[in-house]
Amino acid sequence: MVKSETFTITRPEFRRVLTAFGVGEKDIDGILQSLEKSHRHMNVLSFVVLLEKSGLDREKQANVFRRLGMDDLTIQSVINSADEQKIIAETGRLFDVSIEF
Repeated sequence: MVKSETFTITRPEFRRVLTAFGVGEKDIDGILQSLEKSHRHMNVLSFVVLLEKSGLDREKQANVFRRLGMDDLTIQSVINSADEQKIIAETGRLFDVSIEF
């Protein structure tokens, strides 16, 4: 389980970090809009989903988290949790069927 921490970054710096890792302007605007909708706070797993949708692979995601001030142990925990959530979601879709005789 990921411990509860808050990482703070200014909007211009956040935009620079995402741009540096190859996130396009449209995706950056979408991430910022999502953050605004959630009162500028977001669960880290939701943030991982947004980064994935923006095309960032795990290594680039880890680098974004490092720029936010997250340590490597926490980053690994976040990535593992995100992978577990993805597996649960995928297997849930796979086995969520009903058969009538």
